Order: sequence, then structure tokens, then C-alpha cells
Amino acid sequence: MEDPVRGGEEAAAESPGSAEAAGVAEVVEAAEVVDAADAAEVVAPRPRRRGRTTLMIVGAAVLGVVAGVCTGYLVQADREPTALPPLSQPVVEQATGEVEPLSAAQDRKVKMNGDLRKLLVSRPKGARDTEYTLGADGWMDLAEYADRYEKPGNAFNNLTDDEFRRAAATSWRVGEAYNVEIFLAQFRQESKAAALEWAENGHYWAEDEDDTRSWPLPGTGEDNGTVFVHDTPDREPGYLPLYTAEAHAWRGDVYMEIVIYDSKPIPKAKIMDLAERQMGKL
Repeated sequence: MEDPVRGGEEAAAESPGSAEAAGVAEVVEAAEVVDAADAAEVVAPRPRRRGRTTLMIVGAAVLGVVAGVCTGYLVQADREPTALPPLSQPVVEQATGEVEPLSAAQDRKVKMNGDLRKLLVSRPKGARDTEYTLGADGWMDLAEYADRYEKPGNAFNNLTDDEFRRAAATSWRVGEAYNVEIFLAQFRQESKAAALEWAENGHYWAEDEDDTRSWPLPGTGEDNGTVFVHDTPDREPGYLPLYTAEAHAWRGDVYMEIVIYDSKPIPKAKIMDLAERQMGKL
């Protein structure tokens, strides 16, 4: 007996309509594959290649440059050569012999390495010693120089770190209350410009005082020297009012400091004149 299911499948397989349906299905499936490939190409575009138009533009630009160079060369070749100006500088004869060295007065380095006390301004006539003598015979060692500051221990350490070399000082008194102190501190300066730093430190603390006027010190360069006048005095019971004026400057490896004390206001001209004369010695 014939299997009805099997017989139906074989009949369908042998049917011409079934074959056509299978062909249509294959065409549809192939079209779907092509559409999927096109969609993938749209989603992930390829890097754009350089077209022929770009290469043509570049080639034209190169030809234009070459043509311009050739034209310029031809124009220049047709011109008459330009004569060069004659050599008119005089012939300098070479000096003979040895150059005379600078004197100690002209050579600043020799001056600074000599007796530093000789670079201090002289006392005015009629001046007397101050109540407290600065240093010994015009010299101040590291401890004495640091003791002038409010915190001598910190000043001592800073001076040591900054390669303190030596210090010279002078002071005098005129009348009962007018006192002058001048200090020249010298540094080795092998690792830093210490003289400049100490002058700037003096500027900072002088400007920090209330009611203070200041002026640049002529002849010292920009910001190298400044004088200050403090118009408000220090007052303590049982003492006269104490006015002060000061100057801070540097030259080479030497830091200069001047302080004037008086029981009455100190004119700008006094501190300015003294500071100019002292810097002139350096």
C-alpha cells in the first residue's frame, strides 16, 4: 500500500509549480543578501581615496611655480649687472704690546676684594662716636651682624646659607639725637645673588612700615636701590620720639644698608645725599 504522506512529498517535488516557487525563493534570498551587503557598506564607509582631480590641481601648482622661477630667471638675465659699492672702511692696524691693566680705583673687583672699610663714607667734621660701637675696628663678624635683626638665630642661619663673607660698618652722632649707621655686607655668591636678595629683603620690611615714603636711589639702576623716610616716630615713655630713615641697595656682591635716627622728622635730602655718596664709593 502506498504511503500517502510520502506520495504527497514526491508529487510536490516533481511538480513544475514547486520548482518555480523554489527558484523564486532563491532569487528573493539572493536579493536580500545583496541588500544586506549594501546596507553594511552604508553603515561602515571606507576611507576616501584621493581622486584624480586633486592630483591634477597639485600638478598644475608645481608647473606654475616652475614657470614663475624660469620667467624670473630670464628677466634677471636680461638686466645689466649692478655694480657693488667700493670698500670704503679704513684699515685698522693691529695694536702691539700689552694692554695696561686697570688700576685698583678703576677695577671694581679689586676694590671689593680689598679693605672693605675703605669703601665706607667718612664721618663728617664734628661727628662723635655713637653710644654703641659697631663691631671691632670697623669689622663685624657673622654673629654681630646677625644680632642686629629681631630674630638673630634665623638671621644667622640665613646668612650662613647665603655664603656670608664679611661685613664692614661705621657710625657717628651729631648733637644729642642724630645718629647714623652704615653697613656693607659682602657675600661669596658662588650659588646665588645674595646681595640682591638681602637688599630686596630690606626693601620689603621698610615698605611694610606705616606712614612711609620712598624714592629710587639715582645711579643704582632700576630697583637696585631705594631710600625710605618713616614719618611716624616710635614713642616710649620717658624717651624722645624716634624718627627713622633708611636706604637699601646693592652692587656686585655687596649689600649696603644705611639707617638714620633723630628726635625730629628726617628730610628726604639727608638720607638721599648720604646714600648717593656711599654708593658712589662702591
